[in-house]
Amino acid sequence: MELKEGYKQTEVGIIPEDWLVMPISEAFEICNNLRLPISANNRQMMQGEYPYYGPTKIQDHIDEYRVDGEYALIGEDGDHFLKWEKTPMTQYAKGKFNVNNHAHVLKGIEGLTDTKWFYNFFKHRNISQYLTRQGAGRYKLSKSSLKRILCAIPPTVDEQQNISNLLSSIDSLIHSLEQLTEKKRLIKKGAMQELLTGKRRLQGFESQKIYKKTEIGIIPQDWGIGQIGNLTVKVGSGITPTGGAKTYKSYGRPFVRSQNVGWGELYLNELAYIDEATHAKFQSTEIMESDVLLNITGASIGRSALADDRIANGNVNQHVCIIRPATEHLSPFYLNYFLLSSHGQRQIDAFQAGGNRQGLNFGQIKSILLCLPKTVEEQNAIANTLKQFDTEVLGLEKKLEKYKKIKQGMMQNLLTGKIRLTKPATTESPNDVKLF
Repeated sequence: MELKEGYKQTEVGIIPEDWLVMPISEAFEICNNLRLPISANNRQMMQGEYPYYGPTKIQDHIDEYRVDGEYALIGEDGDHFLKWEKTPMTQYAKGKFNVNNHAHVLKGIEGLTDTKWFYNFFKHRNISQYLTRQGAGRYKLSKSSLKRILCAIPPTVDEQQNISNLLSSIDSLIHSLEQLTEKKRLIKKGAMQELLTGKRRLQGFESQKIYKKTEIGIIPQDWGIGQIGNLTVKVGSGITPTGGAKTYKSYGRPFVRSQNVGWGELYLNELAYIDEATHAKFQSTEIMESDVLLNITGASIGRSALADDRIANGNVNQHVCIIRPATEHLSPFYLNYFLLSSHGQRQIDAFQAGGNRQGLNFGQIKSILLCLPKTVEEQNAIANTLKQFDTEVLGLEKKLEKYKKIKQGMMQNLLTGKIRLTKPATTESPNDVKLF
């Protein structure tokens, strides 16, 4: 493979010609003397304000501190090494804190390296070749092994800091999006609780604030309680074709299984298909658009979602129940949200003896009680309001996923020098930073 001009092949990969390759022992100071060994006395002190770090996260808080400054931490031992692809291998700590004896403590050398460069370079890097086994499922990164790990180093501390600052900027953006997404989820959860029980009425459906007690809680005087069995034209599941997965096709009639039904959404990446001959044998389990699909066995009991045009005219297996409302009395959209609400989930849980969630039968499903607005129009208005929350959360989730992918690409390019910064990364948005 021909190297791009200005780059070189090294033990750590292709990097710019002016970058250095150095072992950790030469590039960073190892400050393990600052660690705080675990003891009964230390545990008793864990009631303070200073973070007490372990190898992968803050373990607790402690009254006294030993470290004051800026350091990178990397795990020394533990089973977290087995999950290095999903568990970040380094942490960045700043200010006053403690570190236990299961993490190495490192600091940049003045004029040579920046502490955050270590944190970013090794955060998701596979170092398994440097580990030694310490019994069943436990591995250790000894200090001597840590010292000889090689890393790529940009030639100036300024360049290291600029790269770290840009990655920190997008980290902050991702963290803000995560917080906002979680906030919106909590707002939606609160709205479901209020709207599906009539504690909050939408414009056009207001009434006197008179409430009544029912079997499943307090609801408005003009609402009622309905049973699924009395408000539907179908409650039933399907079967798996003889031969199981061997009968599945790459195209044909959609065949919906429990893994395709999520919490209010369909997961169709692993959707199976059956041929017309098989479908003809299962016509009683044919899906219609706006059917409510409810998982009734296994660990995913209680998940429900609405059927749409992507799976309409397909079939379900025995683990998924089709609930088809009588639409003149019950909105399928309202029913789906109610099943996902705390009121619906509590009833589903109550049917599982001992909480083992083994399965729901059709009689149990038909007996589920709903808080029921007196008109389908109000039911649909409530469902549409909740759908707006869903759309907003979905938009944030897509934006979050987009920025995570951007960050992944930036890390791959910036931490190997494939892209070089032309000016300090001091802006709040990564889009404002110019790259070569």
